[in-house]
Amino acid sequence: MVPVPATPAPAQALAPPGILASSPAILAPPQHTSLRVRRSRLNVLEDGRATITGTLREAHRSRPGRKVVLQGLGRHGWSTLATTRTGPLGSFSLRYRARRLISERVRLRFAGDSYGRPAHMPLGRLNVYRLAGASWYGGGGGLACGGSLTSSTLGVANKTLPCGTMITLRYQGRSVRVPVIDRGPYVAGREFDLTEATKRALGFGDTGQVWSTG
Repeated sequence: MVPVPATPAPAQALAPPGILASSPAILAPPQHTSLRVRRSRLNVLEDGRATITGTLREAHRSRPGRKVVLQGLGRHGWSTLATTRTGPLGSFSLRYRARRLISERVRLRFAGDSYGRPAHMPLGRLNVYRLAGASWYGGGGGLACGGSLTSSTLGVANKTLPCGTMITLRYQGRSVRVPVIDRGPYVAGREFDLTEATKRALGFGDTGQVWSTG
């Protein structure tokens, strides 16, 4: 009987003992991510710095070097105000130098990457103020912008800003956002006359300085 030659083993079976044949790497799907804020300072005077500190978290671990941005909502949509990278355990600190008066909605955003899904978090409003002299007035009567003044009317008088212009005012930690409804004050060094209701909402005295976005 003539012996039959042995069939050659497949190429992958000829690997040296103890060496496994390679196989394509399987990438895990991107994890869920979330943004957390520890501290924020969003009410600042012009040329000051708004700051936000927090963490970018993932389901299993937090990698350093991820890009987190602060965005503001302007007339043409969301735009980037400041950018930073995460450190150990996903921590980050954002700083925005406020060089112009604004009062706009802001958010944090992580665009996502091969490890983590996109995430965003609304922060409220960023208000950049300047100092303005103010007083207050009450009583009744008509308003230059229409309507009548009462003790519950929220608004301010200003000599030049168009009627209906929204102004954010801040005084000793309190803030209100009110429209221009009247003309005045006609006293040197004062830009705004607060209505009685606006004065109460701010805890304002008779005269002084307020922070203003207008």
